Amino acid sequence: MTQASADSLARRAEIHAALGEPVRLRIVDDLTTCDRSPGELCDRLGLSPSLLAHHIDVLEDAGLVLRAYSHSDRRRRYLRLSSTARAFGQPTHAETERPMVFLCTHNSARSQLAAAIWTRRVGGRATSAGTAPAERVHPGAVAAGKRAGLDLSDCRPRRVDRLDRGSQVVTVCDSVHESLEIGDDWWHWSIADPIESEDAAAFDHVVHEIHERIDHLTGGTP
Repeated sequence: MTQASADSLARRAEIHAALGEPVRLRIVDDLTTCDRSPGELCDRLGLSPSLLAHHIDVLEDAGLVLRAYSHSDRRRRYLRLSSTARAFGQPTHAETERPMVFLCTHNSARSQLAAAIWTRRVGGRATSAGTAPAERVHPGAVAAGKRAGLDLSDCRPRRVDRLDRGSQVVTVCDSVHESLEIGDDWWHWSIADPIESEDAAAFDHVVHEIHERIDHLTGGTP
């Protein structure tokens, strides 16, 4: 056996050992499509903070779970899966025939891009809104959309009003997720605001991340 083969076997054994416990599999399932704070996971899974911390430590040591500070409040942290771990999750997927709403603060970049990508990739109806809408869609988002084959030139930011019954909701902004009364069946993606960097690469990274997130949320629906 080559050293590379031995290393691969050891890595696979490490992953399977970390996942060889029902609670940790439930954590992976829940995080496959949604970022969660530790408190949210405790509530959803009925775990004490100390027991959740133990399971998260095991998953983190195996490179399956990542921790990141909230982009809105650095006193908070979110847990998300690594790309390696997503292959092992069995999440509840979105229903592609139902309307989808993407929410962020200013509705000028992330949520606009997410709605456009969803419409193109999934084919279902998607809209977006914000809690404090900007006057226009950010030019960086329009340009990134154009590079990705998306036309945001006619899009306009709008305020979150009443969500239609039956709509599915994704928050793509930590501030909105932390300030609104979130539904139990909503999803949250902790995505950094590219407007803060004013860098074209930051907008392109958001486009790439949203593509991946939508693939996971729909189970790979083309």
